[in-house]
Amino acid sequence: MSTTTTTKDPGPGPGPGSPGPSGSAGSQLAATVLRGMRANMRQYGMLLALAMIVVLFQVWTDGILLKPQNVTNLVQQNSYILILAIGMMIVIIAGHIDLSVGSLAAFTGSVAGVLMIKNDMPWVPALIICLLIGVAAGAWQGFWIAYIGVPSFIVTLAGMLLFRGATQIMLEGQTLRPFPDGFQSLGNGFIPEMGPSTNYHNPTLVIALVLVVYVVWREWSDRRQQERYELETMPIGLFAVKCAALVAAIIAFAMTLASYHGAPIVLLILCGLLMALGFVMRKAVIGRHVYAMGGNRAAAKLSGVKDKRVTFLVFVNMGMLAALAGVVYAARLTAATPNAGINFELEAIAAAFIGGASASGGVGTVLGAIIGGLVLGVLNNGMSLVGIGTDYQQVIKGLVLLAAVGFDVWNKRRVGS
Repeated sequence: MSTTTTTKDPGPGPGPGSPGPSGSAGSQLAATVLRGMRANMRQYGMLLALAMIVVLFQVWTDGILLKPQNVTNLVQQNSYILILAIGMMIVIIAGHIDLSVGSLAAFTGSVAGVLMIKNDMPWVPALIICLLIGVAAGAWQGFWIAYIGVPSFIVTLAGMLLFRGATQIMLEGQTLRPFPDGFQSLGNGFIPEMGPSTNYHNPTLVIALVLVVYVVWREWSDRRQQERYELETMPIGLFAVKCAALVAAIIAFAMTLASYHGAPIVLLILCGLLMALGFVMRKAVIGRHVYAMGGNRAAAKLSGVKDKRVTFLVFVNMGMLAALAGVVYAARLTAATPNAGINFELEAIAAAFIGGASASGGVGTVLGAIIGGLVLGVLNNGMSLVGIGTDYQQVIKGLVLLAAVGFDVWNKRRVGS
């Protein structure tokens, strides 16, 4: 009688090139990091580009770029473009464009000049009136686009001509100056110093501390939400590095400002817009509807999105931000001039696309608009410091814009394949 012994096949071994358990964990970590970078490639890429541009001009200008006074000038000089870029980003996410923002900014600045300089109106009610004019202008254009169905390109092109002509009529071709001191502080003022005498501006440091707490809380809250919905999250070590880098950047920026006159008032306005509209676009229902409508309008309508109402509100918001940019620019210039706002719309559109907006809509972030605007602002400031002429500056900015949009197209094709 014979017996047969059966042995269990252990299966294929790991092989000479296969990683062991620790190697497998390392490979999974690397794959997770790579997927996270691909998912946010535009934003990470622009952050890296901004850092490289800053380092380049910091070396090229012998350290002038990051001196406290120049950093403060960077914030104040680009504040109105950053305000416009935030609104333009939302418009582009919704699948539209707005060519009228520069002219509308000039018009509201001219209204501010007439009210405060010619008619001696206090600056606070005059500011409110200017913002309401921006809301009304946005509602007017939003009505034609959303409810009548005229393409946004045509409506806002007409608005660009209309508001530019209205600016000339309002000012009668003249420049009005000066604005009241309180109004000028919107563009040139700083937060008043408070607390004990130190080598730094105390309120700026307090604001930085609050901002650090908010940023860390938001990052942790987003991570917990991803875990709750069983979405893939960044490894905890990499997450800690990311938070540490954000905190270090905020503290370094705040210390730089605090060593001069402190945070400009317009920086508080920008931070408020960034947090408020960033929250709306990331968390609120209306923000999700904007993304859905820009990504696929037909599918969004079938899902119950009220596309006309969303489009209308997007342009109302853009009109208000254009008016705010106009009064900030007038306050910065300390005058209302007929030539204000020229090419502002092009700068805002470029900042939005450089910051991650997609030409087909449905993609982009409010923070991305700020990053794109800072890329342009640092380029302008750095090239001016090293003596590059405005003609060459335009060429370089055009190439940067083309590269950003070309990268978006390439990335979509790569992901699609």
